[in-house]
Amino acid sequence: MKKTPVLLLAACFCGVSLSGNWPDYRGPRQDGVSEVTSLPLRWSETLNVRWKTPIHGRAWSSPVIWGKQVWLTTATEDGKELSVLCIDRDSGKILLDRKLFDVAIPRPLSNAVNTYASPSPTIEEGRVYVHFGSYGTACLDTKTFEVLWERRDLPCDHWRGPASSPVLWEDVLFLHMDGADVQYVAALDKTTGFNRWVTFRSVDYGDLEENGRPRMSGDFRKAYNTPLVIEFQGEPQLISPSAKGAYGYDPRTGREIWQIRHGGHSSAPRTLYSDGQVGIGTGYIGSAAQLWGVRLGGRGDVTGTHIAWKYARGAPKHSSPVLAGGRVYMVSNDGIATCLDFKSGQEIWKIRIGGLHSASVLYAGGRIHYFDEDGRTTILQPGETPEILARNQLDDGFMASPAVADGALFLRTKTHLYRIQGR
Repeated sequence: MKKTPVLLLAACFCGVSLSGNWPDYRGPRQDGVSEVTSLPLRWSETLNVRWKTPIHGRAWSSPVIWGKQVWLTTATEDGKELSVLCIDRDSGKILLDRKLFDVAIPRPLSNAVNTYASPSPTIEEGRVYVHFGSYGTACLDTKTFEVLWERRDLPCDHWRGPASSPVLWEDVLFLHMDGADVQYVAALDKTTGFNRWVTFRSVDYGDLEENGRPRMSGDFRKAYNTPLVIEFQGEPQLISPSAKGAYGYDPRTGREIWQIRHGGHSSAPRTLYSDGQVGIGTGYIGSAAQLWGVRLGGRGDVTGTHIAWKYARGAPKHSSPVLAGGRVYMVSNDGIATCLDFKSGQEIWKIRIGGLHSASVLYAGGRIHYFDEDGRTTILQPGETPEILARNQLDDGFMASPAVADGALFLRTKTHLYRIQGR
């Protein structure tokens, strides 16, 4: 493993300009909310496009932004070459296009939903961290583009490909490794890449055996969630959903604080948090997904004591919801947009906006943005009765989630990266 001594930098986003940088695939607060109020309402291939840059390969990782740089990852369709790109934020010019890892025999994805470069980077002053699941993780210097360290020894059979993104907190980089064979969280020293701790999931997966033999499918053991560090009663917790359950860990030690058991699998939506309660996506329970409200403060298995509510009518399987003003805004895979009261889980409204949805929801300037797999963005004005303000179309579809910086949207379609900005 390559190691270069560098200055240890704080990973706290507290001092980050909310309008200038987008360091995580869900933004500065890791919640999909932007304070920017000047985003354009309308755009197309010929309207409000500042620049449009083609991105080679097939990948769904979302762009992250720091200063004048936009970073994302990509992969060849067969997964044998994994690359990182840096793009100039002002011009759209590609500053770096580097293959980081060769993979001799990638595991087949088995479906068209995922790619070999779906995990999004995370970035801070001077450093960007890119992750391709068990195929490789690397840290690069954002000024020199030098690879400071890399890891290729974290085992996990992702079954249908990796998708969980890395998360920075203080001087630690957290990775979810929830596969068909093993399920664990790894905390790496962000300066060296060495392990701080590794914690294996405590849920018993033994009930997946039938007649003494394991099921053929590894789907029931895998998950795609990205962790979230929150503060509760003055102490940090790492909120960490997985297959069959979700956990709260001490982020400094990896010690399990609490767990719930929901029985779902393949969950992807990012956790929500407000006022002592988290909103956790379960993934597939049967053929549908659910969103659960869980009160914090418990210890051990709190499934029977701390579940505040369960919502099972149109919860997303892929897209991450947003929480703003005490309300959850989300969209199901088949285009049903729903608003819930976060405290109670009560449904406030539900409308069909159409399309297939994997990209995460954006709340910006008091508007809700939904991005579908055909390249259409539906913008709603929320309220007791929502109003559709605009429908905007680009040439190709969205799988990656949006980024916002300096009054502009940075949108990755299946083939290009756009800067969308009013004139």
